[in-house]
Amino acid sequence: MIKAIIKTRDIGEIGIRLYPEYAPDSVASFCESIKEGFYDGLLWFRCQAGYVIQTGSPDNNIYTDSDFHLRGEFRENGVENPLNNIRGAVGFGRDDDPNTAGTQFYICHQDLPHLDGRYCVFGMMLYGFDVLDQIACRENGGKESWYYPVDPPVIETITLKMDEGDRIPALHRLP
Repeated sequence: MIKAIIKTRDIGEIGIRLYPEYAPDSVASFCESIKEGFYDGLLWFRCQAGYVIQTGSPDNNIYTDSDFHLRGEFRENGVENPLNNIRGAVGFGRDDDPNTAGTQFYICHQDLPHLDGRYCVFGMMLYGFDVLDQIACRENGGKESWYYPVDPPVIETITLKMDEGDRIPALHRLP
């Protein structure tokens, strides 16, 4: 089992199981970004109780795109992926084009069935639901600010843990 451990400063850890069998490009890209230390020091810039927490923009702005994109590994884009947007699901954010995910990812605070088949879910939380709740329920600027928190939580680090014999899929990114 490939796991990612997200340590958020002064709040705690979230453990995630990654599913390369359903979203190989997404898992490979996420793991590569983790190994590069890309997420270390970034903010949870969207803290929307009842919806999602979100991070992964290089400048902590929801509008900033990454330098690359990924093939959208979800049903509406012709890829069978049985993972749904339930509480604790981890998926990539994207624009209207289905192949525009990059580094921004979200964690569902609650079940969001209207997103099923429309966004690539590539992981599920194993533990840290209390941490998820603390981040999601932060005071924020509301809809006009995309729920940017008044005091944004900082990701100290994300690390990978793999069982013997686990393999990260080959990396395939789009321009």
